[in-house]
Amino acid sequence: MTKYGNWEEIFAESMSRAGLAGWASGAGGASGVGGVQAVGRRGGFSEKGLRRLGRVLAGHVESGAVPGLVALVAHRGEVHVETAGTFEEGGAGAPMRRDTIFRMASATKPVTAAAVMILVEECLLRLDDPVDEWLPELADRRVLRSIDSALDDTVPAQRPITVRDLLTLTFGFGAVLAAPGTYPVQRAIAELGLGSDGTVPACGPDEWLRRLGTLPLMRQPGERWIYNTGSDVLGILVARVAGQSFGGFLQERVFAPLGMKDTGFHVPAEKIHRLPTSYAHDQETGKLAVWDEAAGGAYSSPPDFEVGGAGLASTVDDFHAFYRMLLNGGKSGDERILSRASVELMTMDHLTPAQKTEKDAFTEHFGTHGGFGFGMGVRTRRIDHAGVGQFGWDGGLGTTVQADPAAGLTGILLTQTAQDTQDVPRLAKDFWTATYSAIDD
Repeated sequence: MTKYGNWEEIFAESMSRAGLAGWASGAGGASGVGGVQAVGRRGGFSEKGLRRLGRVLAGHVESGAVPGLVALVAHRGEVHVETAGTFEEGGAGAPMRRDTIFRMASATKPVTAAAVMILVEECLLRLDDPVDEWLPELADRRVLRSIDSALDDTVPAQRPITVRDLLTLTFGFGAVLAAPGTYPVQRAIAELGLGSDGTVPACGPDEWLRRLGTLPLMRQPGERWIYNTGSDVLGILVARVAGQSFGGFLQERVFAPLGMKDTGFHVPAEKIHRLPTSYAHDQETGKLAVWDEAAGGAYSSPPDFEVGGAGLASTVDDFHAFYRMLLNGGKSGDERILSRASVELMTMDHLTPAQKTEKDAFTEHFGTHGGFGFGMGVRTRRIDHAGVGQFGWDGGLGTTVQADPAAGLTGILLTQTAQDTQDVPRLAKDFWTATYSAIDD
């Protein structure tokens, strides 16, 4: 049976059941299983390193960890793409191609943050202003005394929610790392259909926000880092401030200028054959099970709610264009999407030490960045090959997208397999180790 929904809360729950700490979460020519494509000048990577990268990725497909994948690595002008596996489990379906479209899940978050910063630059929003004017549903908040409190056991919020709180995921509400139904607030979230029960919210964004506004916050605004929901709220904020749909704003201000022609909140009928089946793991057997089909699935038609935290579908080339813009200080060719100052704000750490501790506990299973900027992680200490300053985010449906300004490196790994067991996080870690090891400068 096909299931789909708010991945960030679903996988928080599934990882609690599995005993895991937490999670972070172009051109289109066929290249076949294990195919390689490269463009741009040579010299950024060693041939030996790229061969090893290809072997590492193919090994994870051959082991059955994922049915297929597409990976792109770019270093100071050189771009290299690897494909391996197929669209469906067991070697079935079409071979992966460079132009395969993937469900980006939480890798959507940095794009949402960029949209907000466009409005901040236009002085339509201010980082530390309350959001009450645009989001009255979130005004005059009450806050639970503790996470296990009854919904009416609350205290007043000490201050309003700000734009910065939403960007940094510190506005006081989000995913709970506990088995479903453990706490009253979790049960209320499920009863209101806010996405944590594995289904797409059966309502539009305004109704979703109205329902969210009936619940108390879990923590005081600005107090703690709590995953995911802030990015969903930001998509609604952008739409209301811009006076158009969130997807329409992204298309006009981000996707079209960057040439991101295959990115959106659904996959049109003429492209649906490029979308693989999405898999999750059965929590009892550990085997892959279909989570979302392509035709007739969650991404086959425009959604009622364009979710800013996890809703985009895209390709390696489209997301490379977005991250290349960030690495270039907000500019793509002659087109400026963001100011350099906005990119610097997005990619710097905004968390307190206490907030970083909570965030690291949530993302420990998948590797940690240490800090968090606007809609993305920011590495503040070196624990593996990746350098301090690396920024980006991963997605629970099997995606990882990061950029390293000091190394001049971008890496994008897209799979159709959820990060709800150790397999995909291990694949991601091996991808990053092999990618950094392949640099030859």
